[in-house]
Amino acid sequence: MKTAMTKIALLAALTMTSACATIDRGTSEPFEIRTSPSGATARTSLGKGCAPTPCVIPNVSREADFTVTVEKPGYKTRSYKVMHARSEGASGHIIPNVFMTGGVGLVVDANNGSTQELVPNPLVVTLEAETRGAQASTKRVADGLLDRVGRQD
Repeated sequence: MKTAMTKIALLAALTMTSACATIDRGTSEPFEIRTSPSGATARTSLGKGCAPTPCVIPNVSREADFTVTVEKPGYKTRSYKVMHARSEGASGHIIPNVFMTGGVGLVVDANNGSTQELVPNPLVVTLEAETRGAQASTKRVADGLLDRVGRQD
């Protein structure tokens, strides 16, 4: 009898917690940054960053809205906005939360960010070369060649 009661209590506990996005998903997620070409430095307005890319910033709040600035010598510095949005992956927790926890789990999940996700994640960036420096460098090479050959201006 005692073993049967233990099994029932364990099953009830598992059933109630299986509906909870907080337990399944957590309130933070890793944020990934990929660049082409790789080797850039990424910084966020949250004070976190990583380098060289591709890289991952761990434990970013699922409710965060922030800016990511990506830099690499010889390429234009770019900034991107990352927002949070309701996650489709958390939708499966709504009905079980209502029935299994009497709605308590639904309120908890909605208030701690576990039903959210960062968008975009991963952030994929194609870096653009600084044309100004490249044009100046090309002009210097061309001028050097013309000086050697002799200008015909």
